[in-house]
Amino acid sequence: MQGIGAENLGRGKFARRATIAGAALGGLGLLLAPVVAIAQTTETQFVLNTFSFLIWGALVMWMCAGFTMLESGSVRSKNASVICLKNIGLYSVAGLAYYALGYNLMYGGEPGGWIGSFEFLYGPSEAEAALLAGDATATAEVLDNGYSVMSDWFFQMVFVATTASIVSGALAERVKIWSFFAFIAILTTLIYPVVGAWTWGAGWLAERGFVDFAGSTIVHSTGGWAALAGILVVGPRWGKFRIDGTIKPTPPSNIPSVTLGVFILWMGWFAFNGGSVLALGDAASAVTMSNVIVDTNLAAAAGVLTALVVSRPILGRLDLFAGLNGAIAGLVSITAGPDVIGSGEAIFVGAIGAVVCTAGIRLLESLRLDDVVGAVPAHLFAGVWGTVAVGIFGGGNVGVQLIGVLSVGVFVFSASWIVWTLLDKTIGVRVSRQVEELGQDAVELKIDAYPEFVLMVDPDDTPDYRETHQTGVGP
Repeated sequence: MQGIGAENLGRGKFARRATIAGAALGGLGLLLAPVVAIAQTTETQFVLNTFSFLIWGALVMWMCAGFTMLESGSVRSKNASVICLKNIGLYSVAGLAYYALGYNLMYGGEPGGWIGSFEFLYGPSEAEAALLAGDATATAEVLDNGYSVMSDWFFQMVFVATTASIVSGALAERVKIWSFFAFIAILTTLIYPVVGAWTWGAGWLAERGFVDFAGSTIVHSTGGWAALAGILVVGPRWGKFRIDGTIKPTPPSNIPSVTLGVFILWMGWFAFNGGSVLALGDAASAVTMSNVIVDTNLAAAAGVLTALVVSRPILGRLDLFAGLNGAIAGLVSITAGPDVIGSGEAIFVGAIGAVVCTAGIRLLESLRLDDVVGAVPAHLFAGVWGTVAVGIFGGGNVGVQLIGVLSVGVFVFSASWIVWTLLDKTIGVRVSRQVEELGQDAVELKIDAYPEFVLMVDPDDTPDYRETHQTGVGP
């Protein structure tokens, strides 16, 4: 009993001491609670922002798969394998070029400037390197940035690849593989980063109030201008535009592939625009991202239906490809301002973008410009409209928006035309007529995308048909 009593007494003393210590720590905890909460909030925001960049970037990268399916299904089966090679190749070229120099040219300049830094290679910040080396004192500086440095690079890089993908489809079935890769290297190392420096890099256009939330002009029109220059230099496919004024139809090889490709692009666009909020660490960012994604979806849906309605009066038929391009045009159109344009206006912006795109397809045909997938109408024409629409519906300055459209257009088209011309004069930019007629897959890759099918002779390519119809208008 006495032993038990002494033991209980000891426990009682310990309990009282623990209570006193707990009270003291509790008081200190109340004093430190705001500091701890702020630290936890800052780190949570850092993690969520970084994760947002990475996961949205991965989904934007998946748009390359959408472009691959759209383009490979749009071309004739004899060129589908080359399209696959071009798309995985351009993504690789864009990633290396943007890492080597492109990102620093885009974001390494002074506010209001024209170009960034010519510093080569890119990597984690000094604070991040110190943190990974075990220096816990660097944590605060890392968190102050708001997100991991390389997560931002990754998110920005996949946008560059999107720009490059636009060029691929427009020049399908006749451009040389290595000439194409050479152009993409210059586009992603120099041309695109300069446009980015003017705008997202806080350059002279941004200083004047130019608004382009996720890249109607910066990404899509840039790719469209580069593609248009290539179309002019490379020329149309042999026989596409006949001397008698008719247009030779080139049926796609895989319509389900094209349609699935558009669906993949549509899904990826939620990351393209939603991720461009550039934050997911607070309620306001989450709400903004939700609104942006909904407006993106509405614009695309309006684009599909509007394109189907206007395809008959403009193209003379109810056209599936007009509807598919209408979706892309709606997406491109809303990309400049999904954060400032309301849902109702987003429907209108997407619908007008589809009309612009469908009319643009007809315009290119009348000008005898051969754009295999309709990339120029869907990305360039709709991108111009979407950028101007921010000034009409989103509170932007229409005049400044037009200055941005014109300045980017003049620079990108001129630079691209010079590069395409230099490539044409040196290594050549298009395959021979024999390669084009046999197909790039068989001649350049020695592999057919659909080996179970036998290639049939095109009646337009027979000597008798050429003599009687005077076909074969080429570059």
